[in-house]
Amino acid sequence: MKCRKIILSLMLGCSASLYAQTVSSPAKETSGNPIFEGWYADPEGVVFDGEYWIYPTYSADYDAQTFMDAFSSTDLVHWKKHPKVIDKANISWLRRALWAPAVVQANGKYYLFFGANDIQNNDELGGIGVAVADNPAGPFKDALGKPLIDKIVNGAQPIDQFVFKDDDGQYYMYYGGWRHCNMVKLSPDLLSVVPFDDGTIYKEVTPENYVEGPFMLKRNGKYYFMWSEGGWGGPDYCVAYAIADSPFGPFKRIGKILQQDPEVATGAGHHSVIKGPGKDEWYIIYHRRPLNETGRDSRATCIDRLYFDENGYIKPVKMTFEGVKASKY
Repeated sequence: MKCRKIILSLMLGCSASLYAQTVSSPAKETSGNPIFEGWYADPEGVVFDGEYWIYPTYSADYDAQTFMDAFSSTDLVHWKKHPKVIDKANISWLRRALWAPAVVQANGKYYLFFGANDIQNNDELGGIGVAVADNPAGPFKDALGKPLIDKIVNGAQPIDQFVFKDDDGQYYMYYGGWRHCNMVKLSPDLLSVVPFDDGTIYKEVTPENYVEGPFMLKRNGKYYFMWSEGGWGGPDYCVAYAIADSPFGPFKRIGKILQQDPEVATGAGHHSVIKGPGKDEWYIIYHRRPLNETGRDSRATCIDRLYFDENGYIKPVKMTFEGVKASKY
């Protein structure tokens, strides 16, 4: 009898344990926002071979920003952290302020463009660099031993680069802080800047209200140019956009598509956009500051759906705590 009671007790204990696990750990149906723990900003979202990747800035004091982590997912809901895919040890000229990556797959390799050292004049060492790896998880190693762009041209601080591949295979880089945006043409190996057809090297393409964080996507033959406005350390940080028939513009501002919500978060900006497997399935990846946070570097990476209306305009993004549902390629 005593043995039967012990067995029954064990069975009930196991059953209760399984029930507790089921109740406390339900299947995750959405990504949730933020999508991963920690302070991360300026997220670059990209799809490599059917897998989603996010490369953000490690959001901290400039002197602590000497590495970058990456995150990968097969479904947008479950994310895996890849620590220090690029690190100061692999960039000889990096001193501080490693931020705002742009990552592309080309020539059988992966290229990570980054801003470094937050230069304030043309006498300082720093600017936009490029690192290369054989794997999207790195390790990325500096390809040039020096910056690719190391001067302030047209008033644009050399930061916040985005690399865009047009349908003809040509790569362009849009970059710039301090309310000025330049574009340059990249060589096929992505390791140098080459002249445009008219012989110029830098073209200023600054739209109205531009501050920093440029991004470009192409949809239905139209070029959607986006950027961040406002102060990145404050609540009014936001994203606006323009539509053009050419990658060179002109980019006439249409309006804001992402901004603070008093019920969700402030400081929403410096975004990227990725396309899902559906016909017109788009996601915006961005950082925002939780309502209970006021610190400059208290920025978290989030994801929400991005929609276009019947006329091709981008609908204002509704920030959520739920994030997005699973979507696999």
